[in-house]
Amino acid sequence: MSLEAREDFDPVETTEWLDSLESVLDREGEERARFLLSSLANRLRRDGMQAPFSVTTPHRNTIPVHREAPMPGDLFMERRIRSLIRYNAIAQVIRNNRANPGLGGHIASFMSAATLYDVGFNHFFRAPSGDFEGDLVYIQGHVAPGVYARAYLEGRLTEAQMDKYRQEVDGDGLSSYPHPWLMPDFWQFPTVSMGLGPIQAIYQAHVMKYLDSRELRDMQDRKIWCFMGDGECDEPESLGAIHLASREKLDNLIFVINCNLQRLDGPVRGNGRIMDELEGVFRGAGWNVLKVVWGRLWDPLFEKDKKGILQKRMDEAVDGEYQNYKAIDGGYTREHFFGKYPETAEMVKDMSDEDIWRLNRGGHDPFKVYAAYHEAVNNANGRPTVILAHTVKGYGMGSGEGEASMEAHQVKTMEYEALKKFRDRFGIPLTDEQLKEVPYYKPEDDSPELRYMHLQRERLGGYLPQRRNDFEALTIPSLEDKTFATQLAGSKGREVSTTMSFVRILNGLVKDKKIGQQVVPIVPDEARTFGMEGMFRQLGIYTSEGQKYEPVDKGQIMFYREDKKGQILEEGITEAGAMSAWIAAATSYSNHNLPLLPFYIYYSMFGFQRIGDLAWAAGDLQARGFLVGGTAGRTTLNGEGLQHQDGHSHLQAATIPNCRSYDPTYGHEVAVIVQDGLKRMFADKENCFYYLTVMNENYEHPEIDDVPVDDIIKGMYLLREHKGDKGHVQLLGSGTILREVEAAARMLAEEWGVGSEIWSVTSFNELRREALLLEREAFLNAADEPVKPHVTRCLEGRKGPVIASTDYMRLFADQVRAWVPMDYHVLGTDGYGRSDTREKLRHFFEVDRNFVTVAALKALADRGELDRKVVAEAIKKYGIDPNKPNPLTS
Repeated sequence: MSLEAREDFDPVETTEWLDSLESVLDREGEERARFLLSSLANRLRRDGMQAPFSVTTPHRNTIPVHREAPMPGDLFMERRIRSLIRYNAIAQVIRNNRANPGLGGHIASFMSAATLYDVGFNHFFRAPSGDFEGDLVYIQGHVAPGVYARAYLEGRLTEAQMDKYRQEVDGDGLSSYPHPWLMPDFWQFPTVSMGLGPIQAIYQAHVMKYLDSRELRDMQDRKIWCFMGDGECDEPESLGAIHLASREKLDNLIFVINCNLQRLDGPVRGNGRIMDELEGVFRGAGWNVLKVVWGRLWDPLFEKDKKGILQKRMDEAVDGEYQNYKAIDGGYTREHFFGKYPETAEMVKDMSDEDIWRLNRGGHDPFKVYAAYHEAVNNANGRPTVILAHTVKGYGMGSGEGEASMEAHQVKTMEYEALKKFRDRFGIPLTDEQLKEVPYYKPEDDSPELRYMHLQRERLGGYLPQRRNDFEALTIPSLEDKTFATQLAGSKGREVSTTMSFVRILNGLVKDKKIGQQVVPIVPDEARTFGMEGMFRQLGIYTSEGQKYEPVDKGQIMFYREDKKGQILEEGITEAGAMSAWIAAATSYSNHNLPLLPFYIYYSMFGFQRIGDLAWAAGDLQARGFLVGGTAGRTTLNGEGLQHQDGHSHLQAATIPNCRSYDPTYGHEVAVIVQDGLKRMFADKENCFYYLTVMNENYEHPEIDDVPVDDIIKGMYLLREHKGDKGHVQLLGSGTILREVEAAARMLAEEWGVGSEIWSVTSFNELRREALLLEREAFLNAADEPVKPHVTRCLEGRKGPVIASTDYMRLFADQVRAWVPMDYHVLGTDGYGRSDTREKLRHFFEVDRNFVTVAALKALADRGELDRKVVAEAIKKYGIDPNKPNPLTS
């Protein structure tokens, strides 16, 4: 039996206890009351009893009326402005769909959230001003029309631009959703891929604390506001990192969850209450939880509720019922909500059905919203805050036109009669005749409404959203600098991996006097795998609380050291979290006016495949930095198997237009690529980020010799040649398989008399990108002599067929086929990975030196330059079973 259901056998004693608690609250405050209750709970536990505890509270506002911060400003004017914004947001979607049916757009989401944003824009969201960099606001993707409507009234957007909503190809169009790539001065964060805004906001707050703790930027009292929907909370990314926010004491973070009770197709939790569920999740994770459930019109009814019957009724009703109460009418609500108990029916007997229908939810009451925001920004208890705001999806659109209806999210237009009702409800000064054309409405520039809007934003530092897309260029060390020069010189007989080459470069960069402090190494939980544990002691691992314990490896040279000023971000086993931290660091130039140089190192298989949507968002955000896929390739990782072996990350990287990806084999290639990337991104300010794959296989690295550095960057250069008198081939390889290609070249020369030229292909993706650019240029300038792509110029005029071999799917190398000027044959690792030694895996996937050799001989035989018996002889010589399993289907 629950505590609430138990009979009170001694009401007098109960009253005495409650009176005592009230006295403590009045005389000594909340902290003392909490202490006493905690002491009582501890006393119960001492005898093995469980204290009564609930992570949820009754379905009412967290902040009682007598504790609400009074709302400043001209409340009538703010309602007027809010109404105009609502109308213009609707007009924008309707007008654009009338002109171009099918363009789409969303009305209902902003209608439910208008008050939540309006109170923020009028009183809380601070823009960059002077040495204050401003608050960061993650705006829900589906409310974009409302943000455009505000910017239109502010004079930041023209009517012509408003009429080009979702029409961007010809220029001056407005993005469907928040997209910094397409509106680089306006939108700060892409958020419409649901779930990505919340996790990025958490790690943005984390990186802000990191910058502040390392004294790279004084964050002052900047806040991060993240707006999201209750349905969006079903995305794992939305709630998957909320524990980090409390653990790292991110009191600079405020979530505002618009609880309109509806997803895209129906109720979020029709049979329960999503606000209760979210309250329990966030409170259990250590957040401050502020519920804004009911508006002011309910306050008199709560005053009448002496026995708690109204509260009981609220706690019984589920979200599916609450949706009906706003979708139907006041008479329905009177009968089905208030009519359940005589006491609640009595409360509303003097109210009309219209009065009952107007009983407002907290998210539509600016007074209640302001009180919650005020409490959140003045939070000084070291915890993040979430505000759960109860709203109605499609608020104001009218019953039957989308308000609280199942199809609300899909509504793109409104009938004329519904528009008239909307106009009357919100006081839009348009005649019936004018309304037929659905014109935008903007008061004169010197009107009270616009003067008030500008004044409020002036007080808050300027207009939002806005984005900085430039920064002061950095001085990047040259290739002659020791950091890179040591790798250009080769390994001098030692066997090392490209991972180790990269780590040595990273070590050199963090010591650089000009940029070292801005280098941010990021790992999920694999630093030791990549040989980075030496950085633990040298740089420290960032944590907001420092190190409260003595690490078990304290006696070792490379012990695990946490530090408030640590430079490494070690995010634990969370690829999504580490990627979000990388994104925050990679966009610091925009959000904090401080370019950071982030290097996120991870298992390549757990990169784009696992966090591809975040990688796409990074491109949209114009992130700058390095993603480093370690233990890359399908055969380089001994013994790990199917879910660890990557044979496709470069293909996934190729889907992101501003991601430059490379698969180097040797340390000098790594050095050239990293230096070039730093220069392009942070000196030349090229709008791109880099993906670099490295391996843990050890072998000797040659020095750079006379290799043209530009060819390494372009994606392909001649490594060496072998003489032969029985045919000639061109051998291409990348990453770890290039060494198999080199071995095959020796076998071809020594065992079969076939000569070859060996090409190190550092990037098939970059070769293809350049070729496509030149092909388009030639197409559009047909009268001019076309410029040949780099891959064509390298191979043109050379002898023999071309054989390309990589540790990735055949499609990776096959993508340049159109620009290879001779017959082209590709080996790759299609199929699932599996556990075994490198040697056996390469044989299984048919990319080892034996298969490269046979492929070259067969290509010559196909040309008629060798007898086919030679190919059969080679197959027998190398023990290749023609009936071996096909890796593509096995």
